[in-house]
Amino acid sequence: MRLPIYQVDAFTDTLFAGNPAAVVLLDKALTDAVMQSIAAENNLAETAFVLGSLNSLSIRWFTPTVEVDLCGHATLAAAHILFEKHGHIDGGLAFDSRSGALHVRKADARLWLDFPTDRLTQEDMFPDGLIEGLGMRPGQVYRGRHDYLAILDDEEAIADLRPNLSAISRLPCRGVIVSAQGNEVDFVSRFFAPQSGIPEDPVTGSAHTTLTVYWSKRLGKQKMQARQLSSRGGMLFCEDRGERVEIGGSAVTYLQGEIVI
Repeated sequence: MRLPIYQVDAFTDTLFAGNPAAVVLLDKALTDAVMQSIAAENNLAETAFVLGSLNSLSIRWFTPTVEVDLCGHATLAAAHILFEKHGHIDGGLAFDSRSGALHVRKADARLWLDFPTDRLTQEDMFPDGLIEGLGMRPGQVYRGRHDYLAILDDEEAIADLRPNLSAISRLPCRGVIVSAQGNEVDFVSRFFAPQSGIPEDPVTGSAHTTLTVYWSKRLGKQKMQARQLSSRGGMLFCEDRGERVEIGGSAVTYLQGEIVI
């Protein structure tokens, strides 16, 4: 069996920045075990598996250790490859996923992800492991569907943070988002998910379904610019649309080849 595979840098317009994701295009379904083995072999934050034709697409995402319910940068990477292969696609792309229907359109030289909005609950009692993991007490903590969101004082606190990943790995969540108001953009963030096999994710599209909700309400803005302050860095454009959020970004193809099984 030979499977086409691509590696794409997502949420960047230059190589060697943003978040690298693998994209595997399938003509027929693979077993979960084979997909997990491929993702482990790729050893990237996420591998997206896309099955079907343009009018009937499904997508699944695997870290090196687990399958996840939603991944923004790997969806952006998959859409980037499909738009490169097929050119203009009337109505954009629609993927069936574990998080429901996901749509991607191309406009203004960017790809725009249409994702479900997260729902946040403010935590009155901060989890002990979270304070230990961050090495500080955040200003506020919220719980979303999958992650904790910790709000810190400023951009410098986000950039300087040196987390205790062992403590974070014991938290009952997918990962921890830390965020603050930005100096040159609306907000900045970082994302740590050692319990999902990702010590620090370079750019996390799905986390911005959480961040967009919080910062839209706090700043009183629907449209915002965001930067993830990992070592690779990434830029995202976010819009709060009520029950949905749109997350825009660019992507660049780094590699293409074949998997031989």
